[in-house]
Amino acid sequence: MTEQFLAPSLRPEEDDVERSLRPGSLDEFVGQERIKEQLEIALQASRARQEALDHVLLVGPPGLGKTSLTYIVREELAVGIRCVAGPALERKGDMAAILTALEPRDVLFVDEIHRLSSAVEEVLYPALEDFRLDIIVGQGHAARTLTLEIPPFTLVGATTRTGLLTTPLRDRFGMTFRLEYYEPAELGVIVRRSAGILGVEIDDEAADEIAARSRGTPRVANRILRRVRDVAEVRHEGKVTTEVTAEALELLEVDAYGLERTDRQLLQAIVERFDGGPVGLSTLAVALGEEPDTVEDVYEPYLLQLGFLQRTPRGRVVTKLGRAHVGAPEKEEALF
Repeated sequence: MTEQFLAPSLRPEEDDVERSLRPGSLDEFVGQERIKEQLEIALQASRARQEALDHVLLVGPPGLGKTSLTYIVREELAVGIRCVAGPALERKGDMAAILTALEPRDVLFVDEIHRLSSAVEEVLYPALEDFRLDIIVGQGHAARTLTLEIPPFTLVGATTRTGLLTTPLRDRFGMTFRLEYYEPAELGVIVRRSAGILGVEIDDEAADEIAARSRGTPRVANRILRRVRDVAEVRHEGKVTTEVTAEALELLEVDAYGLERTDRQLLQAIVERFDGGPVGLSTLAVALGEEPDTVEDVYEPYLLQLGFLQRTPRGRVVTKLGRAHVGAPEKEEALF
């Protein structure tokens, strides 16, 4: 099996930790039960027929397991994998070079697939449907098309924003799975599993507290666990107890809803600077010193899920619940 990365990754030590915490099979993957059931059937059928798995589109906020599911697909099929970020593919030749280097039934993982350029997408269309590359040689009247056969492969695309995918590309995926936020009980299982891998002794109540403040996201749960472990090792005897967890969460400024300082700053910015809204995304991003995509993809989804924020045609508005959470008085309705 081959494993090649064509995009920047985390620092080596962080990357190693992240990989060690990833589930290696569908049995180890916690949550998303309906997706696991559908994917298991497709994988078994693909193995039985010795065919490439149909193309898969994974949709959902960051940190819910899209990359982990991709690696599980690779492991279950016992094939190679090539990984690339959509923005890194700028020219047709970039995609052509990757496709021609694939082995039969390999997995090609494209993260942020909604950010592929239109030129690269055009190369993908015949490759996804007919496993061929159409290459134009020459210009003008002398131009001709060469067709190259490529081995059957599986494209796994990951995106946080399906609305930005073009219809022709979206229609070429045989399976589309939308990952949902996790329940606290599921995150508790993940925290205990990760603690075991990291060699951390943790109380059940402490694991549940970390899970409750992980905003429904396994990546956040694992990140908080590592920071709590640091506090336990530096300031205490290494064991993660309820008291140590409370101390670490206060240090990290993670509140009971799992909101961090930046999340609360977003709500406070709308309340204090824009009278609770509505305020446009670009204006809000400038006020926070963040990119609009970061605000929309990273901060807003969980605030929307909690009911602290609303998206309206005129912009973002903080709800009564959001105002109460940051200690702001309820907005008075104007009388006319």
